[in-house]
Amino acid sequence: MLQLPLKIILTGYRACGKSLVGRLLAERLGIDFLDMDKEIEAREGCTISAMVAAHGWPYFRERERGLLAELVGRDRLVVATGGGAIMHAEVWQQLKETGLVVWLRADTATIAARLNADEATNGQRPSLTGDSITREIAAVLAERIPMYQKGSHLTVDTSYRSPEEIVEQIATAWAMHGS
Repeated sequence: MLQLPLKIILTGYRACGKSLVGRLLAERLGIDFLDMDKEIEAREGCTISAMVAAHGWPYFRERERGLLAELVGRDRLVVATGGGAIMHAEVWQQLKETGLVVWLRADTATIAARLNADEATNGQRPSLTGDSITREIAAVLAERIPMYQKGSHLTVDTSYRSPEEIVEQIATAWAMHGS
């Protein structure tokens, strides 16, 4: 029997459930939870929107890459990554080797509906393209889907499932991953 990976990394586009599922999953497994976006905001002392407005996306992406590198050596942890963290290929491969990477995905309509329903979207999730939400989702997913596919061990569609159902599927896969 193989040793269970001591880290679960959740990846996927915005509003696919990484933070909510991550908190519930960590609680279920009795391990720590880290939301990368919240951690970066705490370290920088400002929101991601303010950071991007003041310094640009490259500044934020560098902070994201640095935190990912720190997480390679951590265990007993569920990590909710930012949607673009998958773009850090060199660090991502190391994460994939040290934990179970789960891609939480949803269809474009579901993502758009979740973003539109979230009053904090504009403050917490600055636009990546400056386009409409639906066009932005389609464009960014077209670029990232191959990265999510290559960079993940497991894909879980969150479109029409409860957070509890998603947690159950990941916890089962996690246990099977080690056997």
